[in-house]
Amino acid sequence: MPRQRTTPYGPIIALSCVVVLGLALVAIAVVRPGPVDGWLGGGAAHPTPVAEPSSAPPSAVLAGASADAPEPTEAGVKAALDPLVRDSRLGGRVSVSVVDVVTGSSLYARGPDTAAVPASTTKLVTAVTVLASRGPTYKIVTKAVAGAHPGEVVLVGGGDPTLAAGATGTYPGAARLDLLAAAAKQALGGTPPTKVIIDGSLFSGPSWGPAWDTELSEGYGAATMALTTDGARVHPKEVKPPAARYREPDVAAGRLFAAALGLPASAVAAGTAPPAVAAPAVVTSGSAASAGPVTLTPGVELGRVESPPLVRIVEMMLTESDNVIAESLARQVALAKGQPASYAGAAAAMKTVLADLGLAAAQDGLADGSGLSKNNRITPALLTAVLTLAARSDHPELHGLFSGLPVAGYSGTLKDRYRSAGPSRPGAGVVRAKTGTLTGVSAISGIVVTRDGRLLAFAVLADDVTPGGQFPAQDALDKITTTLAGCGCR
Repeated sequence: MPRQRTTPYGPIIALSCVVVLGLALVAIAVVRPGPVDGWLGGGAAHPTPVAEPSSAPPSAVLAGASADAPEPTEAGVKAALDPLVRDSRLGGRVSVSVVDVVTGSSLYARGPDTAAVPASTTKLVTAVTVLASRGPTYKIVTKAVAGAHPGEVVLVGGGDPTLAAGATGTYPGAARLDLLAAAAKQALGGTPPTKVIIDGSLFSGPSWGPAWDTELSEGYGAATMALTTDGARVHPKEVKPPAARYREPDVAAGRLFAAALGLPASAVAAGTAPPAVAAPAVVTSGSAASAGPVTLTPGVELGRVESPPLVRIVEMMLTESDNVIAESLARQVALAKGQPASYAGAAAAMKTVLADLGLAAAQDGLADGSGLSKNNRITPALLTAVLTLAARSDHPELHGLFSGLPVAGYSGTLKDRYRSAGPSRPGAGVVRAKTGTLTGVSAISGIVVTRDGRLLAFAVLADDVTPGGQFPAQDALDKITTTLAGCGCR
């Protein structure tokens, strides 16, 4: 969820996968924390090192999980956690689920089927449903096509939230508008560009989410549109939230594209593309290849750019709890399932995918894909079921969920937690989880390897926190997860 103690996204790790034979469990050895920059193409070949919070690297978060490791007992986990979940800093409503990932058995349950406000742990559901429906290698396309009149160029949004205006964008490996403009100009041949039409018709319905937390949405979120650049940031390198965002991201993108074509802002207007015809000109992520001048039939494709693979976008979303990415990915689920690409359509499609995966879709009440809305309701049991399913070897398309989860004390929204001397410090480098923060809400859900090497999934939702008490509540949550990390609980 939006955090005031987050740090900018930085691609900094390598990742390998090991299948634990006979147990349908995938163990992911994380050598260093954070998202995977070079995985599946794109990004720098040699990621830039970043400072670690201590001289020792974090533990291999999942690699230590073993089917032979002793399983904690329900009685042992209950004795360890009962005093902690009653911490007054968590408020009057606390619901918890702790599950053994190998067996799927519940080890601790306190209102596990109670629907609570999940805040940004909602993004776990968004991640799993978009990976399942689109696939991890799917790329989102932004196109330029010929308009109805000579020199008109229609910029068609495909819903890529990472699209960059130029070479200094927010997100690694992003598609670039300046390259698309170069391809379009080449395809136009001797016809000079005269006008830019922005077509954002792929998305429908309201552009602002239902019941978004007004204290946090400004600067942490933006209008959800099919055409946007750099997560709607006014300044692409202003990564740390809250960041200034365009109120009309599609118009801003159109003006940036027009500038790259040598046109003024006054040459930009809203509209829709003519019916598509053959597409001879193609531009992909990092190159500006074009078929050269084309016959300028209205609707002919002048060029296209493609986003990084979906798995990398999911990692970016999870690591820094990026709300703009989350809402765009939720709409990709809607498009994949034939639903309107709106808040309501995305919620319905995500519920359908959960059911297709065999998860209890009845345990969710989704209003958006980011968790900014206080209308969202999810149960802890659904979150631990999502994590357990994503770890299974028969769902390799879901494994990207884990590479994006922040590592305690090292990366993303957990970088500044678990670091000070105290009861939560032993969890640093061991806990890997998605955080959630709204006014009056503090939540966490993820995975942890116990002292004995057993892999557990957990979810703790506290949605009755004293106003202004979110950060003390986080300390209480960190103590719970650290206890699981250090507990044999037998």
